[in-house]
Amino acid sequence: MSRKTKLELTWVGKENRPRLEPRVLIDVPELSHANGAGIMNNLLVQGDNLLALKALEADYAGRVKCVYIDPPFNTQQAFPNYDDGLEHSIWLSLLRDRLEVIFRLLAKEGTICVHIDDNELAYLTILMDEVFGRTNRISIVTFKQGSATGHKSINPGVVSTSNFVLIYAKDKSSWKPNRIFVERSGRDTRYAQFIPNVAEHYSKWTFTTLSKAFAAALSMPEKGLKKELGDEYDAKIAEFVQVNARAVVRSARPDYNAVSSLAREKIDLSKKHPKTVLRLEREGELSDMYFQAGERILFYSDKLKLIDGKYVAGEPLTSIWDDILSNNLHNEGGVDFPKGKKPEALIKRCVDLATSPGDLVLDSFAGSGTTGAVAHKMGRRWIMVEIGNHAQTHIVPRLRKVIDGTDTGGVTAATNWQGGGGFRFCRLAPSLITRDKWDADIARRRLGISPWHTLISRVAA
Repeated sequence: MSRKTKLELTWVGKENRPRLEPRVLIDVPELSHANGAGIMNNLLVQGDNLLALKALEADYAGRVKCVYIDPPFNTQQAFPNYDDGLEHSIWLSLLRDRLEVIFRLLAKEGTICVHIDDNELAYLTILMDEVFGRTNRISIVTFKQGSATGHKSINPGVVSTSNFVLIYAKDKSSWKPNRIFVERSGRDTRYAQFIPNVAEHYSKWTFTTLSKAFAAALSMPEKGLKKELGDEYDAKIAEFVQVNARAVVRSARPDYNAVSSLAREKIDLSKKHPKTVLRLEREGELSDMYFQAGERILFYSDKLKLIDGKYVAGEPLTSIWDDILSNNLHNEGGVDFPKGKKPEALIKRCVDLATSPGDLVLDSFAGSGTTGAVAHKMGRRWIMVEIGNHAQTHIVPRLRKVIDGTDTGGVTAATNWQGGGGFRFCRLAPSLITRDKWDADIARRRLGISPWHTLISRVAA
């Protein structure tokens, strides 16, 4: 009698594994699309995603840098474009089988992001711990996808307004994510001082209050200014701070034991000469440090980060994503996909975190094609798989707009996308399992495929 030696999630039928018959991908030229001499290294496959993923292994094992999937949440509901009601153990088996192939497709430094709600969150987390390894779990992100308004506002108990994104690395020791910043909501009011002559040598700097500098810039008296501007005050002073970020400052007492010995020397010296500004020059990308009267001078400009093409006050990415709005989600991509479409900005964040231009992104639950649209605009290569007919009715038209440069919504402005590139549309062919090689060649000829064609149509790297 064997004994289990590990903690694992079990369910009815877990040991049953599907028998995957080899398939080829057949090009459908009339559904493929390119802008001029577009590079056709993106692939849209219509067919069962498990069979398609298995077929992709021949050419793409270990090459995918980022996977984003939005599998059915298993809410036991039926939606216009898909059925979201599977028996729990079947849902687990179907997802496990696909995750295992995805694991093999991912590069060693690759990342997978799985979007889910709280219905299957706990079970999915344990399942992914088994497939990817608990030590490779990066984060369970809470994504605010709604507000307690409308009919939700009258619901008793806890109103659900969140989804979740499970982020795993294939190999955490090889994982090298990009540093991501998000726009800070509201102005940091701690920065309440101003250096009018900041362009001069630091030894000549003088200090005043932000409110006085703001009033002077408007040629208005400081007293009563907030009342005079009314509702416009906050927006106008925020704009003033943004434009003059290098001159907007605050002081802070540094942790004496946590800074370098050189910084401690400057702190001690500044206490002896409290009216003098001292500078500590630092190498590389680190900003120089300035001290006065034992405190460090912090500049608002150091808070500004380039986010989506503009400099704004930014803060490091956390596991709470409450800044991505879904206000115009129904208009993105020009396709209607009720209860299934995700914001382009959400996909962009995942791709930003895990990839660089030219990297390969995969989505095997393509839905309305958001992942491919975003990856394309960001200069990444992509593969998408979708079994439903909306692969043709929704995804193809959406991608054509992206490629032709006529899609102006979503992350188009943030990525400065102008159009270009292309994609190949393929379908899964019937099984090529036959009794001998002669019959296999006959089957290939009937499908219009050369006998020397490989298991999957080769796609340019």
